[in-house]
Amino acid sequence: MAIGVIATLKIQEGKNAEFEAAFQGLAAQVNAKEAGCVFYALHRSKSDPQEYKVLEQYATEADLAAHGQTEYFQEANKAMATMVAAAPHIELLDAV
Repeated sequence: MAIGVIATLKIQEGKNAEFEAAFQGLAAQVNAKEAGCVFYALHRSKSDPQEYKVLEQYATEADLAAHGQTEYFQEANKAMATMVAAAPHIELLDAV
């Protein structure tokens, strides 16, 4: 069964462009290398420009788990950790 993820990230003031560039690099790798990833896209809130949501869907929970273990994901998380204002909120969803 497919699994969805909504990751909500709050970015520090003045770090938006740096964050967006770092995320786009990560997204390019995810979309090119992870066959089990159906989509992986960043969206910025219209009401709060410091809030972003990553909308993700994976074919299986195993594909989601594998995503989190990739070297490029772990490296991107380290880099983006200097840009976030708080820990991300992760919501997992079952596809229906």
